[in-house]
Amino acid sequence: QVQLVESGGGLVQPGGSLRLSCAASGSISSDYRMGWYRQAPGKGRELVARITSGHNTNYAGSVKGRFTISRDNAKNTVYLQMNSLKPEDTAVYYCNAFVFKAPRNYDYWGQGTQVTVSS
Repeated sequence: QVQLVESGGGLVQPGGSLRLSCAASGSISSDYRMGWYRQAPGKGRELVARITSGHNTNYAGSVKGRFTISRDNAKNTVYLQMNSLKPEDTAVYYCNAFVFKAPRNYDYWGQGTQVTVSS
């Protein structure tokens, strides 16, 4: 089992910045792909950014150039630096850990942290 705990959410004005953290514990290892997803009210959960064990990253088009995902394997922590925040970034942000180890996937989620962008 893997446990994921997000932190760093809150209320920020448009144009501001926040850094989210996700601390992993349990049977986590550096070969997990880590990701951030978000869900706005009335909408489905969507990918924000992911980072592989080799530190390859991919981003949703709506956040590219504004958000940066990183990981510190020594601390079992993944970060999401969010700059130039917009009201449409308002959502609950979830941390995800995923790995395929035959014969099955291992897929874990945190409880989420609220990010609200408003003046």
